[in-house]
Amino acid sequence: MFDSFHHTLDEGVRTETEVAAVRARFVGGALLFVVGLVALMGIITAEAFYPGYNAGVQEISDLGASRPPNSVIVQPAATIFNTAMMLSGLLALGAAYLLHRAFGDRAVTAVFGLFALGVLGVGVFDGSEAPMHGISALLTFFTGGLLGVVAARVITTPFRYLSLAVGGFVSLLLVSIIGLGLAGIAHPLLFLGMGGLERYVTYPFLLWLLAFGGYLMAPAPTPTDRV
Repeated sequence: MFDSFHHTLDEGVRTETEVAAVRARFVGGALLFVVGLVALMGIITAEAFYPGYNAGVQEISDLGASRPPNSVIVQPAATIFNTAMMLSGLLALGAAYLLHRAFGDRAVTAVFGLFALGVLGVGVFDGSEAPMHGISALLTFFTGGLLGVVAARVITTPFRYLSLAVGGFVSLLLVSIIGLGLAGIAHPLLFLGMGGLERYVTYPFLLWLLAFGGYLMAPAPTPTDRV
């Protein structure tokens, strides 16, 4: 991994500012990779320690605590899930700062920063703490869908098209779920259950974080490599 970083520095980087930007890009990518990994494994591990948990019926946030007034908190699943979300949020905040150092793109910085705050909020305010948990979850979902879209601004390889596709899919799915729900119309994918629908929104952008993190840790493309 570090060989790629040093190789990137050797590829025509001359000024201290350029070196700092490459370093920020590399470390920021590593943090985003860890964010995706910790969040996914945190969910999977919490599910394993939650007796009778149904991923199709129950929401992801139920792993931390179900909605009030009769909230149910199952340990150690709740501690595992909430800790994973808080750690992911803090790491994502660090990544947002490093991406700003690497690219200086305000839209990218803003969306990644808001995403980090949303994930952190999901861990700090469990499902029993309304309305803060709901606000944090919605912020996470909306910005999670936008990650792939805004990141395409700084991606210089064909990966940008996959990034746009993932971001567009998540955003459109989320809008359709909310829009049809407000209109009282059953969503075509409702056969998955609300928990399944929520995972169709969440898992794509978490997996995308792994891919984008890997992209950032690879040697930076030269002008002749860019599409």
